[in-house]
Amino acid sequence: MRDVLFLPLYENEELVIAADGSAAIGLKELDLVCASYETVSYFAARVALMEALCVGAEPLAAVLQNFNGDESWGALCAGVRQALLELSLSLPLVGSTESNFTTQQSAFGITVVGKVQNKQKRMGITPRHAKFAVIGEPLVGDEVLKKQDRLLPLPLFRQLLSRSEIFELVPIGSKGIWYELQQLLNDNGLTASSCYCPLPLHASAGPATSLLISFQPEMEEAIRKMTNRYFFPIEIVQ
Repeated sequence: MRDVLFLPLYENEELVIAADGSAAIGLKELDLVCASYETVSYFAARVALMEALCVGAEPLAAVLQNFNGDESWGALCAGVRQALLELSLSLPLVGSTESNFTTQQSAFGITVVGKVQNKQKRMGITPRHAKFAVIGEPLVGDEVLKKQDRLLPLPLFRQLLSRSEIFELVPIGSKGIWYELQQLLNDNGLTASSCYCPLPLHASAGPATSLLISFQPEMEEAIRKMTNRYFFPIEIVQ
């Protein structure tokens, strides 16, 4: 199952809710990864927005949960707006800040609310003859900051969303490529005993630094050309 909640809205439409959060990443003394709050919120927003967009949803609003003090609010909003800008989106932002108590480590959460027409839902539509690939490398923690040239850029993600030859797109999370591939296959009544990919199959992709896609086999060369050095094929073993 995807990390997205669907709730009935109207007869042919559903509410879509996607969320992400981070802890011990920020500017507090006990944080494990030092990063600006703009960077923290950018990558959290990236995950929640990608989750919603990948299932065909239209994002409507974002809700921020801030545990870093009032002084960080502006930077957190700026990071979310940067992610929106790279995706050519504009959403209202609302949220809350914990101002009664001071935390020892940074924490931030974001929830994206959207809607999707049932007929536009991009799930369970991968056919048996599809091929698979990973776009971008799995990175986590300091790697995300040090190797940004290896993670999937949001403008490229936006282009991939619009390609009809791509059946489904799945952001890769902390459980890695193999886990997400198994979930995608299961959703489509397919199976694999193992697979081969040039990337580590069980490495965390942190803030969705890489993306799993299923696509029409005859369009592989066009997708490779579009994604260039970010393209990593997956060979399924039945």
